[in-house]
Amino acid sequence: MTDDVDILEKTTPYKGRFQIDRYRLRYRRFDGAWSAPVLREVFERGHAAAVLPYDPVRDEVVLIEQFRPGPLAAGEASPWLVEIVAGIIDPGETPEEVVRREADEEASLAISDLEFIADSFMTPGACSERVTIYCGRCDSGGAGGVHGNPEENEDIRVFTLPAARIPDALADGSIRNAITLISLQWLCLHRDGLRARWSGKARPRT
Repeated sequence: MTDDVDILEKTTPYKGRFQIDRYRLRYRRFDGAWSAPVLREVFERGHAAAVLPYDPVRDEVVLIEQFRPGPLAAGEASPWLVEIVAGIIDPGETPEEVVRREADEEASLAISDLEFIADSFMTPGACSERVTIYCGRCDSGGAGGVHGNPEENEDIRVFTLPAARIPDALADGSIRNAITLISLQWLCLHRDGLRARWSGKARPRT
């Protein structure tokens, strides 16, 4: 913890599947003085990892679509979002293990090579969650259908998108999930180099 933040009090008013912590704190201002005490509530849901599956031979990505309660609560007309594979990092797991497990569960895909994209805080003003994002090499042949973990009532539609169509998808507003936007924009910048590195390697087995 930085010396430039002084936590005066911390309580946990709610704890269920997730939890909410309430902080009373002060922080060092840019002029060197301490701020007045402030109250901040933080949603604790753990950290996550995500992967954009990319087939360098077919030059296409694998995306998923599923129902999300957040857009529903926000009043969106359609609470189904196009996303990349992602999952919460359980104790003892590495981000790499998570994305390979989730790719199998959510999309029936095997991921081989992983290319790090970013560590990103999605909503740092209110949530502690940090997402580690990768691009993962896959064989997208046969990718599609509906998948997910029945025990979690997951209903996940899997589909492919040619890499050449990614700019159109970014421009038309159909992608509204932050980590998906980040990963697709990253692939647009790094696609040629990634294909050169991955295309000559043996393809992952599904």
